[in-house]
Amino acid sequence: MGRSRGGLTTEIHALVDAQGRPIALKLTEGQAHDRRSSDDMLGALGPGQTLLGDRAYDSDERRDRLAKQGAWANVRPMLNRKTVPAFSAFLYRDRTLVERFFNTIKNVRAVATRADKDPANDLASVKLAAVRVWLRSYESTT
Repeated sequence: MGRSRGGLTTEIHALVDAQGRPIALKLTEGQAHDRRSSDDMLGALGPGQTLLGDRAYDSDERRDRLAKQGAWANVRPMLNRKTVPAFSAFLYRDRTLVERFFNTIKNVRAVATRADKDPANDLASVKLAAVRVWLRSYESTT
């Protein structure tokens, strides 16, 4: 999808809920910055919800946009910010749910090796792996 010195590259973006289940998935070029590619996904956040993102999502306009939606951005601030916004390290620990989601879908070989060169097929294999995550959360524990 994207081209770099290493060849074709893609990046998977995911928005997960409090149980680590995917809400929104998107595939972009590997060289595209996270800040520009995530704007349409963040529309899924509603009042009272919190965005736990890494430093790539730190910007004043993103925080203002989420505040208008009623959501709160708990994003680790960039080191060169002059005015440091509120940040909770305690809440930020729950960001591991996103990392666990990515580790889970990479158990699917087609996702881990990026076997499909067509972006639509690659996104379809990511979505199939995400369905497995949703189904696993509904399994009976008794």
